[in-house]
Amino acid sequence: MRALLTMGLVGALAAVTVMAQAPAPNAAPAVPTVVKVGDMAPDFTLQGTDGKTHKLSEYRGKQAVVIAWFPKAFTQGCTIECKSLAENGDKIKKYDVAYFMASVDPLEDNMKFAKATSVKLGDTTVEKKEADFPMLSDPSKEVATKYGVLNARGMANRWTFYIDKSGKVTAIDTAVKPATSAEDMLAKLSELKVTMKKG
Repeated sequence: MRALLTMGLVGALAAVTVMAQAPAPNAAPAVPTVVKVGDMAPDFTLQGTDGKTHKLSEYRGKQAVVIAWFPKAFTQGCTIECKSLAENGDKIKKYDVAYFMASVDPLEDNMKFAKATSVKLGDTTVEKKEADFPMLSDPSKEVATKYGVLNARGMANRWTFYIDKSGKVTAIDTAVKPATSAEDMLAKLSELKVTMKKG
């Protein structure tokens, strides 16, 4: 009897611990503490799935930049976010902006993820287009740390940073919704008055 009581108590404590770790359904979005709106965005040099090395400083004075950090390639939310951005690339490219997804995954994983046209998630298969934008890899986690997106699990939080032509952070979305990430990005680019491409 004592053993059953102990097991029941341990089970109850485990359930309470799991519930305490899960975010409340209506919790306020996280507040960035390392990089804030108005700060100069930390420079980076990261390899992309397009075979190029991307340096933030090379865009300064030329183009706005959006960096959409995501936790892990081939996971549900990240696949849905990539699908949304890839399916709406033509609309995003009407703006004079360089945009990337970025994670702490190795480049090889992000290359496979960018090229994948279907991703198996448990019993479901998600069909998606190949990413028509570069995915950046930060396996050393150095840049993720500079941006304050690295979480306790060693992955990046799903946060999107909007950086103007001068290199200043103009917005940070800490409540990204994967399914509408492209529409939300378009709305934010419009709100921030990012220049539309001519032609």
